[in-house]
Amino acid sequence: MRAVRLTVTAAATAATLTALAACTAKSDAKDGAAVQVTAADSRCETSSTSVPAGHVTLEIANKGSKATEVEILFPDDRIVSEKENIGPGTKYTLTAEVKAGSYEIACRPGMKGHGIRQKLTVTGGGTSAERDPKLDQAVAAYRQYAQDQADRTLPLAETFVKAVQDGDVAAARKAYAPSRLGWERTEPVAESFGDIDPKVDIRKPDLEPGQKWTGWHRLEQALWQKKSIGAEEKALAGELLTDLKDWKERVGKAEITPTSMANGAKELLDEVAKGKVTGEEEYYSHTDLVDFKGNVEGAQRAYELLKPVAAENDPALAKELDKQFAALNTLLDKYRPSKDSYDFVSYDKVGEGQRKELSDAVNALAEPLSKLAAAVVK
Repeated sequence: MRAVRLTVTAAATAATLTALAACTAKSDAKDGAAVQVTAADSRCETSSTSVPAGHVTLEIANKGSKATEVEILFPDDRIVSEKENIGPGTKYTLTAEVKAGSYEIACRPGMKGHGIRQKLTVTGGGTSAERDPKLDQAVAAYRQYAQDQADRTLPLAETFVKAVQDGDVAAARKAYAPSRLGWERTEPVAESFGDIDPKVDIRKPDLEPGQKWTGWHRLEQALWQKKSIGAEEKALAGELLTDLKDWKERVGKAEITPTSMANGAKELLDEVAKGKVTGEEEYYSHTDLVDFKGNVEGAQRAYELLKPVAAENDPALAKELDKQFAALNTLLDKYRPSKDSYDFVSYDKVGEGQRKELSDAVNALAEPLSKLAAAVVK
């Protein structure tokens, strides 16, 4: 779930504003040195414009008044790696793996729009050739996992879309949450493309001015708030299926690295913290716990594939992650009839004390999970 990026025209305007507002130091980072990123409401300053290929570390400080998002982007706006929701006055270390080429570092104050951008050149060399073969195996396995989830989502989405287009509210409600599970498990992969997620998974409060509301949550509103399906919803259901087929075809081409897997696992926990625990994600249907479980499963799968290397490099971290994943899953099991069921309790039936318990468990896992990327590149 992410806000849409600006259109090409708006992006060009934003780029002009970027040139006026931003300031970049003219220096190169030596192999292994971190790039300092200072984000604020109208600027995005980086300590280096060039780094060697391999592992790059961004040490981010948000000195603005708004939560910000920092991304490393390909020229076509695909995301190499990102960190959302960096609060005012806070810091975060983002580790990514990059090949030689041209990139941009973007700061997005308020987590909206094109962002304030700085050029980043990645030169040949670095440490990418020295990667542990077990990490290549992890990447291959995770790519297959992401593809499997997309493949399995399509039939479930077709069932949901058919019910909508048949005007069957009850059947559509029943099919809604299952159709989203595969997406929620692998959402960072979808977000890496930049354009698909805003079409299929954006919530009403995250819309940009003038943006058409499409996707699952627009249909969710019709099914639970309006309790009716009209011609517009039937057309939107067809668009949703088209976009999901596009996602399915593009998953195999996604840029996946060990660090993007680790950072993606942390992003899934952040999704839980900012949308699922608060009840904001599934505002109309209250199926938040289904999404919650999907995010946790996706994060755990990425971690388990990286664990052979992470446990070797940082045994204490792996032990703590095992403990916290188990604790969170045990807590989630309290809200469903069996471990094999995704028939979770409606989230509007979960009290404030229970929500705090869930939030505390998410935070307890998120903290060590934020260290996973660094552990796999030691």
